[in-house]
Amino acid sequence: MTANETNSNAVLVGLRTLGWTLDEPTRANRLLATTGLDPATLRARATDPALLAAILSFLEAHEPDLIAAAAAIGETPAALVAARHALEAHV
Repeated sequence: MTANETNSNAVLVGLRTLGWTLDEPTRANRLLATTGLDPATLRARATDPALLAAILSFLEAHEPDLIAAAAAIGETPAALVAARHALEAHV
């Protein structure tokens, strides 16, 4: 897999986890409160590797969410962590 393919996959994983995170209001509100982000910023920067890495980091900080998000999008928790690392390498 090339670096570009790895980054594209990491962005896709990040976007899917962002969708999962925002799908549940309590979790979405916790994300906004924890990160200081607002809905407008999330929309404007949805494909920004730094923002997606922050979303994945947010999930990593609460293992039950990391595990649930991974299961929901058909990935392993380790794949989510690897995606964060790949995104951070392109920031």
